[in-house]
Amino acid sequence: MSKALSITNLTCKYDLQTTVLESLSLDVSQGEIVCLLGASGCGKTTLLKAIAGLLPLSSGTMRLNGKLIDNGSCWQPPEQRNIGMIFQDYALFPHLTVEENVAFGLKAFSKHDKSLKIAEMLALVHLTGYEKRYPHQLSGGQQQRVAIARSLAYNPDLLLLDEPFSNIDTQVRHELIGEIRKIFKQQGVTAIFVTHSREEAFAFADKMAVMNHGIIEQYGTASELYYQPSSKFVADFLGGGSYLNAKRVSEREFETELGLVEAKAQQDIHIDAKCELLLRPQHIQISATEQSSVMVLEQQFMGDHCRYVIDANGSRLLASSSEPLNIGQPVSVKVETHGVLAF
Repeated sequence: MSKALSITNLTCKYDLQTTVLESLSLDVSQGEIVCLLGASGCGKTTLLKAIAGLLPLSSGTMRLNGKLIDNGSCWQPPEQRNIGMIFQDYALFPHLTVEENVAFGLKAFSKHDKSLKIAEMLALVHLTGYEKRYPHQLSGGQQQRVAIARSLAYNPDLLLLDEPFSNIDTQVRHELIGEIRKIFKQQGVTAIFVTHSREEAFAFADKMAVMNHGIIEQYGTASELYYQPSSKFVADFLGGGSYLNAKRVSEREFETELGLVEAKAQQDIHIDAKCELLLRPQHIQISATEQSSVMVLEQQFMGDHCRYVIDANGSRLLASSSEPLNIGQPVSVKVETHGVLAF
């Protein structure tokens, strides 16, 4: 698969002193949807601005479809990059109708071709019949679709989206995410979007770049990052879990307060060395028993199951169970070893 975007050793600074992005590299293939995921202030929106040409590079190179667009000294302005951008608030023109908003970037089109393109784009986002409405007459999800139709109308080489689903009601967000992903895949759209929500990233992206203090901690598919995190930061960011003190006693076995546990070492851990095991809630299965030193401390109802915090000989661990348990209930513990990681 050919590269749509290639970034090598990118560094960006504010005020020539504060480094926001440092020696960052990223490759995005044609037709791929990539998520920049991280907490506020990690640099993900800064990276989006740099790709769009709104922020110059201090060093590094950036190529779009093989063409150099920035290397710190040779800089291509935003209007020449053929990159579309959808902002958090959609940035629709309130005084223009839906069809006028979609037509905004089609100034080079003839009147006939413009009408055909508007009809095609509105059909694509399921807004046929809404041509004469104004943005204030639309729901948040409909405004999002208009913004996407406007961005796709002039066939951008790359589409950037900044927190695209944050203003959408939770009730319709998942449906809209699936719908827009389907549209992007049908059209072969290459897209990069920013979010701090792992649920949005899992549902929408082909690949994810987890960012931390201006660098990419790990880049890959959702399953790669979730099941094989390269660091505790990535592991903690992508899913709740607990750390259990352990000592490595063999290639696969670790001694813990819960007995011997099989795990895969994510780092170089010598025999007899102390370490920590990452246990996701699904790794710890608990059930009621009459006598046990392990007790339920907290309970959280999740709908199809309950999540519990248990006290296992002084260690607070997250556990999962389909069985209703009470706070203070003694429980037996079984550790499912598949997927347990040692750091």
